Amino acid sequence: MFTPKKQVPFRISTRLIWISSISLGILTSIPKIVDHHFDPAEGIADFAVTSGFALLIWYYNIYTIPAYANRTGRKNVISPQLFKGLGVGLVLMFLLSSLQYYILSHLNFGPKMLMYEVRGILINLTFYMFIHILYQTYMNQQVVRELERSMAANLEAQYELLKQQVNPHFLFNSLNTLKYMVESQDSHSAEFILKLAAFYRSTLDSLKLNILPLRAELAIMDAYIYLQKARFEDGLLITQELQADLNETFIPPFTLQLLIENCIKHNIISLEKPLHISIYREGDYLVVKNNLQERKIPEASTGLGIKNINQRYLMLSDKEIVILKTDDTFTIKLPILHEYSNH
Repeated sequence: MFTPKKQVPFRISTRLIWISSISLGILTSIPKIVDHHFDPAEGIADFAVTSGFALLIWYYNIYTIPAYANRTGRKNVISPQLFKGLGVGLVLMFLLSSLQYYILSHLNFGPKMLMYEVRGILINLTFYMFIHILYQTYMNQQVVRELERSMAANLEAQYELLKQQVNPHFLFNSLNTLKYMVESQDSHSAEFILKLAAFYRSTLDSLKLNILPLRAELAIMDAYIYLQKARFEDGLLITQELQADLNETFIPPFTLQLLIENCIKHNIISLEKPLHISIYREGDYLVVKNNLQERKIPEASTGLGIKNINQRYLMLSDKEIVILKTDDTFTIKLPILHEYSNH
């Protein structure tokens, strides 16, 4: 079964952060070094202020840009976060410059402050643009990875679904039932053939889809139930209590049919011990519930049917199905999928 990979976190190399910050400090100190009246203390202070500011701005933007984008969903370069970052940078540079003036009180604070603030704005803007571009590239890569993951999971789901739909046991049982009906001149033989053909035609058509309206899924389910009722008669009792307003909600193809097939596969069905399957709504869930009367010798199963359904729901809505098992009942709750997330 396909297992989704965890998303790779957004990171920037620590080496890049430190090397770039130290390099900026060295570059801004060069004019001081080549000056005829070079003061080592002033050069070191200039280096320390610029490097320290660059480091702090690096980490501030690395933390705030992704957080802002994830919270608001905005991708624009010019955003409230940009102006907020510039404001933080101005305050930060003022504090660092004030610390430098406190240590080297002989400096002319006014012109120095203006120079440092301009330098801080330029460094801040450069880092902001660089990190913003890197983060957008990272997000685009995550989208591509998610699409590839979804395509792989969808292909696996379709393959597993196809294997279950062309189950030779189901086809063999259906043909045996049809043979008995024809031999006994059952008047429903023609209808049985039409339902069987319609069911397999729906299988091939729906394999191309990720979701389909619930009304279409109910039509597939009804055809499948008709075929199974011809075999089990009153040993299989199915009640469906879904309101009409759910018809335009969505569901992965063949979900209900697969769940009913699982019920039939794993439980005893007879006229003395009929299998009751109920389909109804409970809050934001579609519920499929059956009385539990498990076979002593279970039918061979891959165990992938319910996992397959759960994987498809995770792909479509990030919601998992709910499985409840007691001594007497087995219940599966399917999240109701609407066309719009704010429905």
